[in-house]
Amino acid sequence: MAKKGFKGMGGMPNMNNMMKQMQQMQKKMEEVKGKAEEQEIETSAGGGAVVIKINGNKEIIAVEIKPEVIDPEDAEMLQDLIMAAVNEAIRTSEEMMNKEMEKVTGKMNIPGLF
Repeated sequence: MAKKGFKGMGGMPNMNNMMKQMQQMQKKMEEVKGKAEEQEIETSAGGGAVVIKINGNKEIIAVEIKPEVIDPEDAEMLQDLIMAAVNEAIRTSEEMMNKEMEKVTGKMNIPGLF
């Protein structure tokens, strides 16, 4: 005896529609990623002693170091400032990209998406 209302594959979503929706989402994601990659983010460390500019593709595009923090006797401090500024730039870039992608994916967690 067949279940009431069951008509073969009629209860399953239309695969063609699902594929079209996924293709549209993929296209939107590529557009968002392209726009985000063009954006520049600026972060700093040491109260602006070291400034890093990074793009949405996580590429460092500029490094500015104030001359007064260049102390030959304390290279370690300058190294720490650069590392802190770069790490903050990368985190900020990733957050920006995630926020932009969430607009397209509706906060779906899709591993390896970008």
